Order: sequence, then C-alpha cells, then structure tokens
Amino acid sequence: MDDTVVVTDRLTKRYGARTAVDSVSLTVRRGEVYGFLGPNGAGKTTTLRMLLGLVRPSGGRATVLGAAPGSRAAASGTGALVEGPGFYPYLSGRDNLRVVARYRRLGESAVDAALERVDLARRGRDRFRSYSLGMKQRLGVAAALLGEPELLVLDEPTNGLDPAGMADMRALVVDVARGGQTVVLSSHLLTEVQEICDRVGVLADGRLLAESTVTELRGGAAVVLRADPLDRALAVALRMAGDDAVTVVDDGRALRLDGATPVPALVRALVAEDVDVREVRSVERSLEEVFLELTGSSGVPATDLEGVR
Repeated sequence: MDDTVVVTDRLTKRYGARTAVDSVSLTVRRGEVYGFLGPNGAGKTTTLRMLLGLVRPSGGRATVLGAAPGSRAAASGTGALVEGPGFYPYLSGRDNLRVVARYRRLGESAVDAALERVDLARRGRDRFRSYSLGMKQRLGVAAALLGEPELLVLDEPTNGLDPAGMADMRALVVDVARGGQTVVLSSHLLTEVQEICDRVGVLADGRLLAESTVTELRGGAAVVLRADPLDRALAVALRMAGDDAVTVVDDGRALRLDGATPVPALVRALVAEDVDVREVRSVERSLEEVFLELTGSSGVPATDLEGVR
C-alpha cells in the first residue's frame, strides 16, 4: 500500500498578477496529522481548496488518494470542512447530516455515529439556526466524518469552541489518526498544532518555507546555564562544548549550550574552577518561536495567533 495520501509538485495558483500559492511541493503520509501553518494570506486555504478540487491550479500538479483532486476517486475518500460549515438553517442538525449522507449514499447509522462522535447526539433534533458557533463547527466536522473517509481536511476545526470543546476536538483528531485515517488541518493556534500534529508545513507569501516533524522543526533541547562569574563559566563551556555550541543569552546573564553538551561533566568542571553554578535547565524552542523565525512575523500574541490563516 502506498504510504502517501497527498502529494503536490510545484502546485501554483495565480489570480491575475498576484500569486496566491507559489510552487508548493508537499507530502502527506498515511495515518498522520499534518498541520498547515502560515500568516494571514499565506495561501493555506487556497492550497486546501485546490486539493479538494474546488479551485483549479494555475500550474503544477497534485494527487489525493492516488487520484486527481476533485475526481470521484479522491472525493469519495475525503471528508472536508473548509472556511466554515454551510447547512440549511431551517433543518435540524441531524436532518442536515441526513442530506449529506444521502448524497454520499450512506444510511442513518452513519449519521447517528457522526453526531455521537462530535458530542451532538442530544442536540441533533434542534434546528441548525439555534446552534452556537461552536456547535455549528462540530456539526461541520461531523459531516466531514460521515462514512469514515480515508482523508480528513479541516480548516480551523476548533474555531468557536470553548476550552473544553477545543480539548475534545483535539482528542477527536488524534483518535481519528490513530484509527488509520489521515488528517490535514490548518490552525491559528500554534500550541494546538504542537500538541497534535505529526508533521507541519509552514507557508508564507504562498511559498512552503519548511516541512518537517514538529520535533525536527523545534530542534533538539538546549541547556541554559546561570553561573558566577559568568566569564569564567563561559571559558569552561567553550573549552568543553566548542565555540559553535555556546551562546551568551539573557543580556549577558546566562549561557545557552546545545543539547549535546555533557552537562554532568560541565558542572564538575565549573565547580573545579571555583564557579558557582546557580541554575542548569533544559529548554526547547516552541513551535511559535520557529514559526515567527521562519515567517519573520512580529507583534503576534505569544499563545494565540488569531487571524493567521
């Protein structure tokens, strides 16, 4: 069985003189949660719409489940929620799902299972117009889950959910992937992507800047050392770890050493040199730090990149 579910090769979309997506080549593997990140206008939603056959590319090519985007073979194995759910306001949540299920030639049991999975079974008979934003979002995910598709494409799946709902949605996405389905999602919540995504693609100005596992993007753990006197500690650290492995940080009040530094031996050497060791701790770059570094963004809240799409 082919390990890849989505492949793009120099996928491009132009609107007149503006290039929305610029030669994006990415790969989504079977059974993983792939996170799509990028600042506002980066081209993420346009890329997702091309993968679903909703937008025709200007150049390059893509395959979804081994077929052309939008083809019967690709569409039958894909469930999607892109740019918010669209349902009949005068129908109940359950009846809206029945319409979708009928189109997909699925029975009532599929509707009931989808409602149960997103915790809407008790509100399934209520009209869609009475739903909160979070409930509407969950119904959209339920529609995407109908028929247990091989691939789920979710655009901001936690939009409008309260903290408990967000936690439930994250657990659902992880559970879907564990069951063998593949998930491609975009999110403006970097902590969310860091928690649940196996690999990440970072876009800016329509270009794919990086594609890797979250762990690889964040890099290995580093060590922060605080000691007195710092100049003597720096000399010892440079001697043991090398020039490229040591950086003075925190306005000259601490040292940062790469994760390969032999910490126990370093501490013994510092004590032997009559250096007072105040603190030694392991640190990792957050996905937010990597994102801001790659995209050159600034002035973005530390925990919630609201508006990043």
